[in-house]
Amino acid sequence: MAEESQAMISLKDIVPAAQNNVNTMFILLDKSRIKTDGQNKSCLTLVADQTAAVHLQLWGDQCDAFEPGDILRLQNGIFSHQRNKWVLRTGKRGMIEKVGEFTMAFVETPNMSEIKWIPDPNNSKKYVQESVISPHSRIFPPIP
Repeated sequence: MAEESQAMISLKDIVPAAQNNVNTMFILLDKSRIKTDGQNKSCLTLVADQTAAVHLQLWGDQCDAFEPGDILRLQNGIFSHQRNKWVLRTGKRGMIEKVGEFTMAFVETPNMSEIKWIPDPNNSKKYVQESVISPHSRIFPPIP
């Protein structure tokens, strides 16, 4: 049986960090066109749970493995700055898997990737929210 030492957190509770410590579950709402850069494949997605949404970066085979409507569980993920964007991703030690489809309540706001994060003045190893850039994803506009 897989060891689940860390509790699942809601997307609204994720914060930028240098370590793989995000364990959560969400539904995939939208997926960008797959980009190929030499040998590397990537795609950006919009995922959400009942508390918030966030951009999720998929790499390689992950891009073809998951589709909108899939319910995914992320273990040991990382929320970090990549190519001038805040994205949730598996990182080197993380794992993502499909655990269901279609039946999950979600909200599209706030989008945690659309928040301006700054270093915490009281603790340089942590980040705090400075302001909201946009209440929803500017890459994936809200579903009408």
